[in-house]
Amino acid sequence: MKKSIFSGKRNRTFLLMTIPIVALFFCFNTLPLIKGFIYSFTNFRGYGDYDWVGLRNYMDLFTDGRVGKSYLFTFKLAVVATILTNVVSLLLAMGLNSKIKFKSALRGAYFIPNVLGALVVGYIFNYFFTYILPAFGQMIGSGALGSSMLSNTKLAWVAIVIVCAWQSIAMNTIIYISGLQTVPEDVYEAGSIDGASGWNKFKELTFPLILPFFSINMVLCGKNFLMVFDQIMALTKGGPAQSTESISYLIYNNGMSGGQFGFQSANAVIFFIVIVVISVAQMTVTGKKEEQL
Repeated sequence: MKKSIFSGKRNRTFLLMTIPIVALFFCFNTLPLIKGFIYSFTNFRGYGDYDWVGLRNYMDLFTDGRVGKSYLFTFKLAVVATILTNVVSLLLAMGLNSKIKFKSALRGAYFIPNVLGALVVGYIFNYFFTYILPAFGQMIGSGALGSSMLSNTKLAWVAIVIVCAWQSIAMNTIIYISGLQTVPEDVYEAGSIDGASGWNKFKELTFPLILPFFSINMVLCGKNFLMVFDQIMALTKGGPAQSTESISYLIYNNGMSGGQFGFQSANAVIFFIVIVVISVAQMTVTGKKEEQL
């Protein structure tokens, strides 16, 4: 009897702890999501009255050249930045997981970029690409580096990839180090006996055992880079000539100040579905590979 009374009180305590969190989540996450979905069927400009337009916004998305261009740019940036981030992160993790001096201090130093705010990092790199790098290019007589990358329609996206990767490498490296530390030393000893070394040891022993960590990093990178916003805001604001306009920045810029709130709400809904589909596809593919191994 006493046990049931205490159990009931504990359950009520847990319920009282949970309800405020659920209420806050609903108010600041679920409710705006529902309202945005409703606005996607209207011509709402962000203020004033609006009319229902049905599926017109969704149909117009597929004929809008600016929207298509932003999707192409975002996918290109996400693919390149994801590959670059994971390659560099894995190399750093293997180096920091080896028997070297000061590896704890180096791990802390490499994690600093992740602590800094994305906007802060973006503005620092903006100054670097606008003033420091061109001055260095002019000093060595390089025409390619003599002007700001951010003002070049063909190179601005490269600068954004560099900034995105530089900040994301920190967390990915920590995740890879965690994965490498789960690999038993016995595996490497057995591999050495069988003659495995260098690339073969990594390909046949290390990588299959850290594949779950690789899957996590790929999904997180893909999602984060598809939603890139802060770096665009700090570096280029979608320029030059809208060549670096990501989907998130387009939704924000045209939805909030461009009078296209309803239209960009439809864009946000489609973008949400795209991210979910890509994330599920990544997890499915990597999950099958893990099962095969």
